[in-house]
Amino acid sequence: MMCLPASPPALRTCLRLGLLVLLCLGIGQALEKKVVKSKVGEKASLPCCHEIPSSESLHKYRVYWQKNITDVVLAYSEGKVISQHERYQNRTEMDPWNLTLWISPLEILDNGSYQCVVQRNSVLVCSESVILSVTADFSKPNITAEVSADSCELTEMVITCSSHGGFPKARLSGALNNVSMEWNASWVSESSFSPYNVTGKRVLNVTKDVTITCSVEYSGFATSTSLLLKKTNNCVVPPAPPPYNVITASIIIVITFILAITLAARYLPRHVCSRCCKHQDSVEEGVKEHTKAPMISKVTAETSSV
Repeated sequence: MMCLPASPPALRTCLRLGLLVLLCLGIGQALEKKVVKSKVGEKASLPCCHEIPSSESLHKYRVYWQKNITDVVLAYSEGKVISQHERYQNRTEMDPWNLTLWISPLEILDNGSYQCVVQRNSVLVCSESVILSVTADFSKPNITAEVSADSCELTEMVITCSSHGGFPKARLSGALNNVSMEWNASWVSESSFSPYNVTGKRVLNVTKDVTITCSVEYSGFATSTSLLLKKTNNCVVPPAPPPYNVITASIIIVITFILAITLAARYLPRHVCSRCCKHQDSVEEGVKEHTKAPMISKVTAETSSV
């Protein structure tokens, strides 16, 4: 910020604005904390706020690495270790020049805020905080499906997705044929700094084969798995019954057909029989007439002879 020569009131205003800008910059730097992310079992490197010049040595400095302001992780004075927390025994180391703190192997309890304090001749040189974010991988999700009800139309399934041994608390998400879905999730942990076990449940009505996906998301990491759900009962659905008027018409047609057959069975034989009888009578009469004629001739001949 640049101010041109001005009257005393204007100069005072310019100085106030300059101080305000410097104050805002200082607050922003104070609020901004470095974050170091690492996983359980790995090695974390926490940077400090000062680097010792090559013309000097650690002997002229006091360096304190502390966690949550109260617990001294590692402290140096005159180039020697003067204090070390028992939980960090054989797991911490400090660079003698840039004062970086190394922690290995990492544990979930190492998660938190650390502060590096540097003094030279009992005068504060700098103090800076850094946040260590420790992550433990969750296991690959395991999906199980249990059929609770089954019919020709659908299969009701209870789907369970579970994962364990991770940190911090994870978010459980899912998808059904690539369409987002939610789980009824629950978490179990012995304490706020212990591994989490997460379980999600969902009841689904499956009408066709579908693919379900379960994802566990935690601290910028994620792991997922998928399972194909198959409809178990593919029975043939019976056709719908015909309408009432169709049934009535069908019954009438069947009854009419039966009556026609019955009537035909009763009257047709009589008619045929009467015709047959008449024909037989005419035949017999013809035979009789034919036999009578020779007899008459014979009688006439006999009469003539007499």
